[in-house]
Amino acid sequence: MKLVLASSSPRRAEVLADAGFTFEVVAARVDESRRTGEQAEAYVRRLAEAKARAVAGGVSPPAIVIAADTVVVMDGEVLGKPASAEDAGRMLRSLSGRTHQVLTGLAVLKIPGGAAWVEIETTQVTFAPLAEAEIEAYVTSGEPLDKAGAYAIQGRGGRFVARVEGCYFNVVGLPLARLYRILREMGWHENRV
Repeated sequence: MKLVLASSSPRRAEVLADAGFTFEVVAARVDESRRTGEQAEAYVRRLAEAKARAVAGGVSPPAIVIAADTVVVMDGEVLGKPASAEDAGRMLRSLSGRTHQVLTGLAVLKIPGGAAWVEIETTQVTFAPLAEAEIEAYVTSGEPLDKAGAYAIQGRGGRFVARVEGCYFNVVGLPLARLYRILREMGWHENRV
């Protein structure tokens, strides 16, 4: 049974490929706007499922569609992708020297049949204190501008991470161990050559 990653994220594709999965990539086109008053868990759960369902309609069965959505939460504030360099700097200042949560909604949809798992993975991440010059240099690098919470743990932003409690891959954007467990529960088996 083929796997389809409903994502345009090169980081998610890299996590799957590095773990030895064979899969196709189909970008999901959904409105990622957060609804008024929507809590972080409900938001990532809704988006992950919407992405999986949006792609599933165009995939020929049998297949399993995988989708995810990730946000950073600090003091109850959802930090998605920054709107500007200034917004990225603001986010990084709020994370400096503190612990935040990374939440990923993970949706796995089996077709035909429509069996679906939609789960949330949470990881605690602690940043070292950051100097203003470090924040400015990092924002100038451009890396934070398309990342939830304005940093990439697998990139230059990794130098700011003092501690990770939970799934590292969740912080990258795809909770790998949880995904593997779900796939096994769905009856998926690796193709052996």
